[in-house]
Amino acid sequence: MASSSILQQLLLQAPPQRRTFWRRRWVNLPPTAATTMSEASAAEEAVGEERLDPRVEKREGGYWVLKEKYRTGINPQEKVKLEKEPMSLVMEDGILELSAKSMEEIDASKIFKNDIDVRLKWLGLFHRRKHQYGRFMMRLKLPNGVTTSEQTRYLASVVANYGEQGCVDITTRQNWQIRGVVLPDVPTILQGLAAVGLTSLQSGMDNVRNPVGNPLAGIDPLEIVDTRPYTQLLTELVTDNSRGNPAFTNLPRKWNVCVVGSHDLFEHPHINDLAYMPAVKDGKLGFNLLVGGFFSPKRCAEAIPLDAWVPSDDVVPLCKAILEAYRDLGSRGNRQKTRMMWLIDELGMEVFRSEVEKRMPEKKLGRAVEEELVQKPWERRSLLGVHPQKQVGLSFVGLHVPVGRLQANEMLELARLADEYGSGELRLTVEQNIIIPNVKNSRLDALLSEPLLKERFSPQPSLLMRNLVACTGNQFCGQAIIETKARALKVTEEVERRVALQMPVRMHWTGCPNTCGQVQVADIGFMGCMARDKEGKACEGVDIYLGGRIGSDSHLGELYKKAVPCKDLAPVVVDILVDKFGAVLRVGEEDDEEEGELGGN
Repeated sequence: MASSSILQQLLLQAPPQRRTFWRRRWVNLPPTAATTMSEASAAEEAVGEERLDPRVEKREGGYWVLKEKYRTGINPQEKVKLEKEPMSLVMEDGILELSAKSMEEIDASKIFKNDIDVRLKWLGLFHRRKHQYGRFMMRLKLPNGVTTSEQTRYLASVVANYGEQGCVDITTRQNWQIRGVVLPDVPTILQGLAAVGLTSLQSGMDNVRNPVGNPLAGIDPLEIVDTRPYTQLLTELVTDNSRGNPAFTNLPRKWNVCVVGSHDLFEHPHINDLAYMPAVKDGKLGFNLLVGGFFSPKRCAEAIPLDAWVPSDDVVPLCKAILEAYRDLGSRGNRQKTRMMWLIDELGMEVFRSEVEKRMPEKKLGRAVEEELVQKPWERRSLLGVHPQKQVGLSFVGLHVPVGRLQANEMLELARLADEYGSGELRLTVEQNIIIPNVKNSRLDALLSEPLLKERFSPQPSLLMRNLVACTGNQFCGQAIIETKARALKVTEEVERRVALQMPVRMHWTGCPNTCGQVQVADIGFMGCMARDKEGKACEGVDIYLGGRIGSDSHLGELYKKAVPCKDLAPVVVDILVDKFGAVLRVGEEDDEEEGELGGN
C-alpha cells in the first residue's frame, strides 16, 4: 500500500477546520489500592488466559485483522471485512475505481456489491438499495454538534443537486445526514467536505459514532466543563485527523461515546458505550467513567460504572485503551451479542477494567471518586427559545426542526441567519433541533421576526411537538418496518386537537427494533412493527413504550402495549396523555366517537 493515497493527499491539501483545536498533555493518575493486584489476577485466572488472547492482529498498512484461529462461527459482516479491507476504499483509493463503475457492473460482482452495500459504510455512505436504488445517505462526523455557516452552505449545495431526492436530517447524535448522493459524485463530495473542515470517515458500521457533548458548551452560564475540546480530540484520535485510522475500524460492533458538561445531562450518558462524568479528585478536574450503555433489537442496557477516574489530560488515552480492549477481545459471532456490554458481562467488570488498565500508557487506572460534579436532582432545562449566555449581552436561540428534516433552501437560510445575527455558528441537539448561539440581545427581536422562525422552525413550538423525535423510517431506510417522520407529525397534530397539555411530553418514533429513534428514553415511545387491524388484515403498527426518563433520574422505559395499528393510534395516545400525564380533553371531545384512520397514510 502506498504511504498516502491520492484521495488522502487531496484531503490533506484542504484548509484546516475553522474552529479552535485544543491539545492536552497525556499524563496518568497514580495507582490506588482499592482492589489488589492479587484480586484482579484471580479474576483473570477464572476467565482463562486463552480468553484474554487478542483476537485480532496488526497487518501491513496498519489494518487490524481477525486471526485465523478465531474465524470459525463469525457473523456475515465479519466475513465481508475479511474478504476485503473496508478502509482500502479511502486509504488505497478504492473509491476512485468504484465510483467510476456503473450500477450494472457493480451488481454483477459480489466484491463490488459488498463494497456499496457494506464497506462504503466505513466512509459514511449507506446505499438505499431497497427504497432509493443507486442513491446513498452520507453520515458525517460533527463532534459536539458544532458546525459553521460555511459548512452548512456546502451541505445545502450538495443536496440541492439531487432535487426531490435530496434532503438533510439531524440525527440523535448531534450530527448531519445528507440524502440522495450518487456514487460518481462521492470523491468530489469527500474533497468538498475536507475543504470546509468536515469528514464522513468512520461514521457507520463497526466504528466509533459521533462524539456527543453539551450543546451549550462554552456559552452555558451553568456549565460544568466545556466539552468541545474533548469531543474534538476524541474525533481526531478515532479518524487520525480525518485521514482514516485503521486502528479503530475493525471493532466488533458500533460504539458510542459522550462527554458530559451539563447538569441537565443533555448528552444522555446512560445510553453510551463510554460516558465521561465530570468529577474532581485531589483538587484536579477529571472524569468518572460509565461503560456499556446501548440499544439493540434483543437487548437494551444502561451504562454502568467502570469504577475508574481519569484526569482531564487522560480523556484520549482512556478512550484509546477501552477501544483497544473491545477491539481485541470482543465477540465476532452472533451480531446481536457483540456490543461492548456483552463483553463486560462475559469477562466481569473487574477483568474488563484490568484489560483497559493494561492498555493505558503507564498501565495504571485510578479508582472512581464518590462525588461527581453533576448536581442531583436537577430540573432539565429546555434548549428551545431565547436564553441568556454566560457572555454578557449575548443569547442563544433554540429552534424546533420538525422531526429533524431540512431541505436545501432551509439550510441556506439557517446559514444566513447564523451569519447575520450570530457568529456564523450553528449547533445540533440530540433532540434533532438547532441552536443559533452568540446573538446580540439588541438583535433578538429582528431574528425572531424572520420568516423561517415564524413559518417553519419555531423557537416556541407546542408542548407536544417540541420534543418529538423520529428516525428515518421506511421512506429511505430498508430496515424500517413503518413510515415514521410524516406519521409522527400527523399523529401529534391530531392528538393536539383533542387534548390540552400542562407540561411537555417527549414522544419518540422508531421504525424498527434497532431503535435509532431511542424510544426507550421517551415518555412515550413508538416502535414500528406489523399489526392487524379490526378486520384482521396486516397493517403497519407500533409497540408502545412508557416511562423513559432523561436527566439526573434517567432510566429506560418499558413496553406498555404491543402491535397497535397506526391508523388507530391517535385515540390510544389521547388516553395515555389523559391517564398518565394530566392532559385535559378539549371541549367537544368528551363525547366524540373514535374516528380511526388518524395516524394512517
